[in-house]
Amino acid sequence: MRIDVVKPDDLAEAEIEAWRELRAKSGAPANPFMEPEFTLAVGRVRPAARVAVLWEDGQPAGFFPYERGPLGHGRAIGLGVSDCQGAALRPGVRVAPRELLRACALSAWEFDNLEADQALFVPSAAEEFTSPVIDVGAGYAAYEEVLRAQSPKFLRTTLAKERKLGRQAGEVRFVFDERDPAALRTLMGWKSAQYRRTGRRDRFAKEWINTLVRLLHETRTPGCTGVLSVLYVADRPVAAHFGLRSRTVLSCWFPAYDPEFAKYSPGLILHLRMAESAAAEGIGMLDLGRGSSEYKDALKTGELRVHEGSSVRPGARAALYWMSREPSRLAHSFVRNRPRLAGYAQQTLKQIGRLRGQ
Repeated sequence: MRIDVVKPDDLAEAEIEAWRELRAKSGAPANPFMEPEFTLAVGRVRPAARVAVLWEDGQPAGFFPYERGPLGHGRAIGLGVSDCQGAALRPGVRVAPRELLRACALSAWEFDNLEADQALFVPSAAEEFTSPVIDVGAGYAAYEEVLRAQSPKFLRTTLAKERKLGRQAGEVRFVFDERDPAALRTLMGWKSAQYRRTGRRDRFAKEWINTLVRLLHETRTPGCTGVLSVLYVADRPVAAHFGLRSRTVLSCWFPAYDPEFAKYSPGLILHLRMAESAAAEGIGMLDLGRGSSEYKDALKTGELRVHEGSSVRPGARAALYWMSREPSRLAHSFVRNRPRLAGYAQQTLKQIGRLRGQ
């Protein structure tokens, strides 16, 4: 086996097509974050982005996208915003994690949303998490029947609020694939305000994330297309979501709404209309992303599994990586797995958000 390391933009079209074919044959859900287009977009905003290309018998046998930091500390491509991570490998390819990391000059590779079928790296995972999903493969009407059985009050209340919104504020209109950049700017503004209001790190304060989202909004390929969905009332946007879609999966990413309309739960209405339109487009699954919350619990019909952790190559640099990252990860895990402590942490974040707003 030969392993070459290149910048994403240096991949030949034949290699990109081989990557797509490997993903199509993998049997895993067609998550758009695992397609070459996501890595190509990250490569335009993250200079340290690289792709290891594995060759067997003169043919591409695998692709491993990553970002390389100081001392060989590697990260999943787009770590911090990527919702599905790992390598695209031909079935039966034999490569040891240490061998791959050595070829990439990495002492460690960190991930937080590793795909469940990534046999190469799953043994290195420290924790497993659920990623709630909505199955609309049988159509939206079938999905509504599931909701009536498992979340009847949620569905009834949300649909009632949608009707009330129309009566009190104006005609309700939904656009599944809005191309207007102004609507995207509105969503990003809402999301930034939400991050600050809840005491969380504002992702859109980072220029590379801003630029990445705009690039992906313009990306239109079968495996990875940026989709901006907007709920309008009297032609005024009141809720929006930006995510990525393939032919069969819509990966939910950045939802937000105008707080002025909070009493109508416009974000929940938006998600129902997204599910309806996705089903009409032939999409079979909406991946709501890692982590549980009330709205995800109400909407979901099932769950996928993702993993967090790091694969390391023994040595002094790997030890430095462990010392810099693992204590913090363990502390977060300790709090997250204890409801009372997690509640206190949530209260603290909200207090920080209130202080920011003063």
